[in-house]
Amino acid sequence: MGNYSENEYLSLSALQHILFCERQCALIHVEQLWVENRFTAEGRVMHERVDRGDRAGRGKIRIEYSLPLKSAKLGLTGKADVVEFHLSGKAENGWIPFPVEYKRGKPKKNDSDKVQLCAQALCLEEMLDTEVEQGLSFTGKPDGDCLSFLMKPCAS
Repeated sequence: MGNYSENEYLSLSALQHILFCERQCALIHVEQLWVENRFTAEGRVMHERVDRGDRAGRGKIRIEYSLPLKSAKLGLTGKADVVEFHLSGKAENGWIPFPVEYKRGKPKKNDSDKVQLCAQALCLEEMLDTEVEQGLSFTGKPDGDCLSFLMKPCAS
């Protein structure tokens, strides 16, 4: 695994797009075509805060918006919408990363959103040399559908 040149890296969003719809992935990432509609406009508005790349802190949680991610081992690159760093005595450096991916609408019936979120976690693990055990796909509504995951090691 590894030994990818920078121009061979797959974007994290392309990973989600190819699993959701191969045609959509090709139009966006190969042909560079994008047509905004009501749904994509709502998603763009929802992402405006996270795309600014701000930082915030709330007690024992440090928040990074639009955090660049990369995995040389897997040949992946992209940005996490939000990564919360939770203060914990378990982590070597004191902080446990928790990726949060913003999604408009309900969670998809296939695994495309889960795969994107898990790929973000794998990038964070490689970059920070730590384990990422949990993450969240957030729909933007406090009472809306959310997809959370708990990563567990595979049995050997």
